[in-house]
Amino acid sequence: MDEHLARMAEQFGDRTAFEVVDVGSLTFAEWDGAANAMARRLLDAGLEPGGRVGIHLRPELALRWLVSYSAAHRAGGVAVPMNPRLAPAEVAHVLAHSGATVVVADGDLLQSDLQAADGRLVALVDAGTGDAATAAGGAAPPLLGWAEVTAGDRSPFQAPRQSDDLADILYTSGTTGRPKGVAVRHSNGSMIGAVEPNWSGDGWVHASPLFTFAGIALVYTPMKLGMQVIYQPRFEAERWLRVVEEQHPRAVFLVPAMAHLLIDHPRFADADLSSVQMCSVGSAPLAPYVLERLQDKMPDALVSNNYGMTEAGSAYCIMPKGEAVKRPGSVGQIAPPAVVRIVDSEGRPLPPDEVGEVRLQMPGRQREYFEDPEATAEIWRDGWLVTGDLGKLDADGYLYIVGRSKDVIIRGGNNVHATDVEHVLVQHDAIKEVAVVGAPHPVLGEDVVAFVVLQPGAEADAESLRAFGLQQLADYKVPRQFIFVDELPRNATGKVVKPELRARLDSMPA
Repeated sequence: MDEHLARMAEQFGDRTAFEVVDVGSLTFAEWDGAANAMARRLLDAGLEPGGRVGIHLRPELALRWLVSYSAAHRAGGVAVPMNPRLAPAEVAHVLAHSGATVVVADGDLLQSDLQAADGRLVALVDAGTGDAATAAGGAAPPLLGWAEVTAGDRSPFQAPRQSDDLADILYTSGTTGRPKGVAVRHSNGSMIGAVEPNWSGDGWVHASPLFTFAGIALVYTPMKLGMQVIYQPRFEAERWLRVVEEQHPRAVFLVPAMAHLLIDHPRFADADLSSVQMCSVGSAPLAPYVLERLQDKMPDALVSNNYGMTEAGSAYCIMPKGEAVKRPGSVGQIAPPAVVRIVDSEGRPLPPDEVGEVRLQMPGRQREYFEDPEATAEIWRDGWLVTGDLGKLDADGYLYIVGRSKDVIIRGGNNVHATDVEHVLVQHDAIKEVAVVGAPHPVLGEDVVAFVVLQPGAEADAESLRAFGLQQLADYKVPRQFIFVDELPRNATGKVVKPELRARLDSMPA
């Protein structure tokens, strides 16, 4: 992956590779040179071949995150991106499970990493802007400042490594249970294969955290397309609209929560988004009406709800221009050489238009869970990735994701897909967001419950929302209980953490 960075630095070194909005930018030459210098310094500090490098930085330090990520690979090490919002116990789990011996952190994260590492570190790098020694409180491992690790020899450098060596360990943000580490190897880490360096100068606006699957894809994919990244470290709809109007990017990436915020913003109707030719929305299913609003606003753009997951790596879907609106709810066709099929509860393939579990196959590019053979065996069966997603294929091979297998609510013997209910209810003028879950019921087995976030200043009651749902859904699908909340719990990728909502139900008085 980072071989392409070296070639971009050689041919287009003075071009801006990555801009962090309202923070700064980095050219290809600066990125490449700093990574070479840092790789040498990490090896000098004691990083061994295959050693893990934890990267634990605030999103505003995305430029230093990029250098650290590339430096870990240049040193023959393994990058371990970490969520800066992790609790101390979660930090300790990631560092212990990955076996990280070097950590790059900043500010308060320095001290938490030092304590969580339990003496394993050979070096702690302060990527912040303050006094490293003070920030870390006199750390036991060598404490290296950012200027120190990036000011050395910047000439080309690459420690020995093989294509099957580990490149990254990506800890899934998770909506259930403790995050697992997905092992990414150099042979299966790239979304786009080797291409000749080129440069268009077109912008790609992105705001997903770099430690996520979508964020990792952002590191090298745009440059392989000859594009510059324009990164918003913390998504704000007003600022996003301003950036698009001022910088005229060709591509943008959103998650559904961002898309909702944009179409609800007062400036959305009048904003000039005409430069956008590709608008990808990923990480979770998107309500068809939201996609239609985006497409209406950007009529010349390819607007699609993309599908992919960390465990699947390079398996992703492609939506031809214009097909998303013609096929509401579809995420496109799986990109070769990956293969998708829909199976029943016994693992038997289902015919077109029947809902079942989505399984993926990537010949020769399978990813496993790091040091967890049992979890790997559970998710990979006979060469197929068990996604846990429910979906269907139409007669033309277009994939539709209807929810998670755990999101199927069986009410009185009828299957209710939570996503179907959510996509209808969110169209109510008073609703900003909604999440539907199942609640135990003594007679029906489960009942349907909706957690609702209202639009600012809007009013609605359960009776009116239920009446709205009955206009478009079978009666057994319509929630009989509506719980109004200020916000929905989300993980780092914007997905609603439904176990937290179910836990609230369990704690509520009967």
